[in-house]
Amino acid sequence: MGQLDGKVAFITGAGRGQGRAHAVLLAEHGADVIAVDICADIPTVPYPMATEDDLAETARLVEAAGRRCATAVADVRDIGALQKALDHGIARLGGVDIVLANAGVLHSDRTETTLEQAAERWADAVGVMLTGVFNTLKVAQGPLVEQGRGGAIVITGSTAGLKGMTDGSGGMSGYNAAKHGVVGLAKGFARLLGPHGVRVNVVHPTAVDTYMINNPHSPMTRASDAQALARVLPVDRLQPVDVSRAILWLVSDAAFAVTGQALALDAGVSL
Repeated sequence: MGQLDGKVAFITGAGRGQGRAHAVLLAEHGADVIAVDICADIPTVPYPMATEDDLAETARLVEAAGRRCATAVADVRDIGALQKALDHGIARLGGVDIVLANAGVLHSDRTETTLEQAAERWADAVGVMLTGVFNTLKVAQGPLVEQGRGGAIVITGSTAGLKGMTDGSGGMSGYNAAKHGVVGLAKGFARLLGPHGVRVNVVHPTAVDTYMINNPHSPMTRASDAQALARVLPVDRLQPVDVSRAILWLVSDAAFAVTGQALALDAGVSL
């Protein structure tokens, strides 16, 4: 018996990286998965986004763990597309119990040259990681309440949501602001949904070993920038599954009394 047997997890940004790791670990513990990804590039983001082949690989790995996986291509900034994706998954898998608002981008190449470019990057960062989180929570709110069996929501934050962390550029400022903003969303939705048995939390990891930071445009590939995070513990980077294990606890019955919390998984960076 898995601790998530009979549950269905709705995961955004599931094509690769943290989202894929979450999907696979939750499947290994018994959950079926609704896996959503944009599967297209965003013009302001300097690195390639996940593809439909990536999303299909996530589904293959979930199914290899013995669980079902419904996939959908949707941009979290488009609430209508996100609603269709969730409806499709619920129709196939029978409901939703776990929501992981995980989709994210990082404008880290520091090459903007105009105010207009800064504004575009800001808009995309906030659009994906704040508006996109709101959209994810909003489309899931109805089913979670109507089913009457409670549930758990976890938002992917960042150490940038626990302290000031920006270089002043539009994209990085948008990242910083969005990761702070989702803490407020989590606390508000925790109060709103708590009477229905739905818990809402945020996990704030330090740098995670994914393509988001392992690409030629990322400052995290330079030792000076990586050291600037000033970790207390001798931890270079987290692996995606490290974050998945924290999320597994947050969505499990072991965390039945935990809601509205911002869990730092940051090797002491926020100290």
